[in-house]
Amino acid sequence: MKKLLLLLLFPSLIWAQSSFDQAVEYFSNEQFSKAKPLFQKYLKENPGHDKTREYLGDIAGTAKDWDAAISYYESLVEENPDNPDYNFKYGGVLGMKAQESNKLKALGYIGDIKEHLNRAATLDPNHIEVRWALVELYMQLPGIIGGSEKKAMKYADELKIISPVDGYLAHGYIAEYNERPADAEKYYKKAIEIGGSPHTYEKLTNLYEKNNQPREAMANAAVSLKKHKRNSLNYQIGKISAQYNLSPETGIKCLVEYIQNYSVRDGVPKDWAYFRLAQIYKNTGDKDRALKWINKALKDRPDFKEARQEKQHILSL
Repeated sequence: MKKLLLLLLFPSLIWAQSSFDQAVEYFSNEQFSKAKPLFQKYLKENPGHDKTREYLGDIAGTAKDWDAAISYYESLVEENPDNPDYNFKYGGVLGMKAQESNKLKALGYIGDIKEHLNRAATLDPNHIEVRWALVELYMQLPGIIGGSEKKAMKYADELKIISPVDGYLAHGYIAEYNERPADAEKYYKKAIEIGGSPHTYEKLTNLYEKNNQPREAMANAAVSLKKHKRNSLNYQIGKISAQYNLSPETGIKCLVEYIQNYSVRDGVPKDWAYFRLAQIYKNTGDKDRALKWINKALKDRPDFKEARQEKQHILSL
């Protein structure tokens, strides 16, 4: 009887909750155009609801509507200054906005970008994505406005403790950016060695003891290994395999897994994964499979310039 009375007295609250759940389901299935109006309606009825604003910011970011995303994340950070994810997302979309702005305007964003990304890293010592963002930021910024290989290395070292694969990839990225190909290849080989095979606690223990890391870090790495095996890592390992002609079996395995588990939130479109598979098969001399994957990339995106060039290389085999 009490449940019936609540249903009769508060139908709008019950509908609002179900509409939110439906929006979350749409969001999880990447049906953003369906999720967005439901979240907007829910926010209108529940002003200031943090999770709804975050979802709307995420949807705006996926659509590359940086101004809308900034407005949602900025309010979240103002009200929740100690939330690492809000700081990370706010700093991240400011960075994307800066990339699309003229140089003078972009300079005005740098202070806020650094402030919020560094704050997120401080608040969450295990936040992988923000440390990657900081590695790239400090490498790409000119020294005169705060660029620093030393700071980039600091975050690459932190990544190595949280997730060895990410750490070696980050060190490889720094070496490649500074045109040290031999060092880059060394780090990338290590990343593929670790990321392309199953790991036991004992293997991680040996790795960390070799690098004089504390036992607590070893345990954290072992426990969180699966947690941090993000799909984006599959693409990164596949990309390195293709570019440096390293461990083709591992590269193929990772790229196929990336395609199978692909989400728009992984960042890199599937056509790039097809492109990398074509490169790997070209490297192994398998012309038929290379053509299959490069044609698949071009079918998805006919104006894919790099794929068109790569197809010419494959045809010349």
